Amino acid sequence: EAYDDAYLQRLHKPQPAKPKFDPSVPLPPVDFEILKKRLTERITLLQDVHRAHQREYEKYMEDIESSKIAVQELEKSSDAVLNFKFYKGMKIYAENLINCLNEKLKYINELELAVHALLQQRALTVLKRRQDELKNESIYIQHLTSGNDKPANGGLEGAEKMQLLEICEQRRTCRRQARECSGEADHHEGMSSDDELSPTELNEFQKSKDNVLEDSRKIFEDVHADFCDIRKILLKFQEWKEKFPESYCDAYISFCLPKLLNPLIRFQLINWNPLEQNFTALEEMPWFRAIEEFSDAKNVSERDDAKNVSKRDDDHDQEVLPRVINKTVLPKITAFVKSVWDPLSTSQTKNLVQLCNNVFEKQGVSKTEFSQAKEDLINAVVQRMKKSIEEDVFIPLYPKSAVEEKSSLCSKFQQRRFWSAVKLLSNVLLWDGIVQEDTLCGLGLNKLLNRYLLLNLLNTPPGLDHIEKCNKVVACLPERWFQDLKSGSTLPELHNFCQHLLQCARTLHKNNHSDETKEVLLLLVKVKALHIVEDFLEESKLTHLKSII
Repeated sequence: EAYDDAYLQRLHKPQPAKPKFDPSVPLPPVDFEILKKRLTERITLLQDVHRAHQREYEKYMEDIESSKIAVQELEKSSDAVLNFKFYKGMKIYAENLINCLNEKLKYINELELAVHALLQQRALTVLKRRQDELKNESIYIQHLTSGNDKPANGGLEGAEKMQLLEICEQRRTCRRQARECSGEADHHEGMSSDDELSPTELNEFQKSKDNVLEDSRKIFEDVHADFCDIRKILLKFQEWKEKFPESYCDAYISFCLPKLLNPLIRFQLINWNPLEQNFTALEEMPWFRAIEEFSDAKNVSERDDAKNVSKRDDDHDQEVLPRVINKTVLPKITAFVKSVWDPLSTSQTKNLVQLCNNVFEKQGVSKTEFSQAKEDLINAVVQRMKKSIEEDVFIPLYPKSAVEEKSSLCSKFQQRRFWSAVKLLSNVLLWDGIVQEDTLCGLGLNKLLNRYLLLNLLNTPPGLDHIEKCNKVVACLPERWFQDLKSGSTLPELHNFCQHLLQCARTLHKNNHSDETKEVLLLLVKVKALHIVEDFLEESKLTHLKSII
């Protein structure tokens, strides 16, 4: 009710009266001049205001453009400051890294030499023991064949030599028993490894090596990971390449990295021995994986595309890994070949050949980049094999009466020496595909086969033992050598060996040993001495065997 009363009061409130126009009342006179003047003044005033606003607008637009330019200049100035800071930081980092590595380099050199000296001393110990045993056993047996019961050198020296021979025989017995337990068949005395150390020697070697390795772990214990972790070091340079690819390429960083990383890689290789069984492959090492990731061209290309940056043609990051192998790994392998490798060890030789094949073939080694390091390595291999042939090969010749009995000392010693030479021949020819063929033929065929093995074969009567020896010799020869022989003649270096096989075949055929004769002919076929086989079949009227050719 209160609301309605208030509403009604407002509704009935008296409204002011509107003035009414009375047409009877006259209007004041209109002066058009005054009206025109007022309108003109009004227009002039509005025009002045408009011009002021226009000037103010133009000033604002100029200020906006000036501000935009100032912003751009400030942005450029900010990038320059950031670029300067990055380059300055990179310069300081590189200087500190180089100083750190230079300080640690002498310790790395010392420990690397210490480990290598231990391995070299162990290899020399085995080599000297082998040569001493060979000399003593040869002298002892020579005295026996001459009718003396004891060596001419009597007394203490003679007793010591006899003791050494007994120890040598004990080692052979242990190796023979180990082969029998493992079920190894088709083995001959003289082909076993003789590089085992006595427990005392082995303990001393391991203790000395552990001491060196313990010292090596202390080299970088006071260094931040940014200066000793290859992955983190490469990430620094990767950042440079991503931000400033032009200056990165102009600085030839790809050519500097192999030398820069050399001390750190050598540090990781201090305990690496490629001659040992189950040695760590290069691809499994942290430094190898880090460089491989850094050199991954695909990832770099994707980042460049994302940033719309054109990839330069002179980007050599993919060559960092081959250059590292060339500068660091190959010289280390060469040092092993010169001072540690035993060519008479089949396991060592196989490991070395596998490693070289991996480096030369699977890693895409550049011929121009690797020529010198590879040549040095192969030359070291050839020289070491030459030395082994000269120093380790000795096959004595005894009277027929001394070796007729297979259980005699003379016969056993001669057989061991023959099979040891066959083992060396096999190891030498494992290098086929790495060492040039003519060099291998000179070492394996001219020096080993024709000079030593063939002389023993010529003094061995034809029979099963003789055929087995010839079979082993032929098995050592790389099949690749005979694949392209089309003339029906074998290699010139095998001429004397094939003539000997022909003479054996004639003797066996004359004695009616048909199976053995066929075996010898098959050996001639394997070495592609086809003309010799054909002529023999014709003269012996064995034309039914032509199918073997």
